[in-house]
Amino acid sequence: MSNDALFEIKDLEVSYGSIAAIKGISLEVRKGEIVTILGANGAGKTTTMRTISQLLKAKSGSITFKGQELTQLPAHKIVQLGISHSPEGRRVFGILTVEENLMLGAFSRSKMNKETLKWVYELFPRLEERRKQLAGTLSGGEQQMLAIGRSLMSDPEMLLLDEPSLGIAPILVKAIYEQIKEIAKRDVTVLLVEQNAKAALKLADRGYVLEVGKIVFSGTSAELLSSPKIQEAYLGKKRH
Repeated sequence: MSNDALFEIKDLEVSYGSIAAIKGISLEVRKGEIVTILGANGAGKTTTMRTISQLLKAKSGSITFKGQELTQLPAHKIVQLGISHSPEGRRVFGILTVEENLMLGAFSRSKMNKETLKWVYELFPRLEERRKQLAGTLSGGEQQMLAIGRSLMSDPEMLLLDEPSLGIAPILVKAIYEQIKEIAKRDVTVLLVEQNAKAALKLADRGYVLEVGKIVFSGTSAELLSSPKIQEAYLGKKRH
């Protein structure tokens, strides 16, 4: 693990039965960074995130956070160590209120931090306005805000964000991305999975491109944005 890396994946392999989903990837995230994993549907992005959270088990390889191996730990221990996961598809509890959903995010803490709740409401004022409203009645963008807010309630050092722009109106995508910047300013390191490559690279410090379970490109966001291959494959620009 490099000296300044907070988090590292090394030679990770994940399979669904006989089907190899992740084929020996390696990446690292340094403290304070926003790092994005880009790729098309089926590339293995969500599988990677779910394996970090130990919702899926690795076939081989290592995942370390602050030097500690994660691959043999149960999922709740990952949260206790300081990694929180906002999943693809939001997955809020529709029959609970906004505030009840947020309080569930603090399950790993012996006592809910009222300052954290206050901060989440400052990040997402719509959630405070709707705190007594059932989560299932929120718009898609509001549910995404709630999913991110819930994941922040455990006071993580590192936040995993899986497709935060998926199925959301562009105006709310912009608002959510602005708040991801604010989250990073509070010393929360962010690992972001996105299909919206342009938005993700404008936000992130560095990126990795995943194709069919393998990392095929990596670099700073500026390098990836200026790469003709990335422009053609992910940004909709044709090479001349």
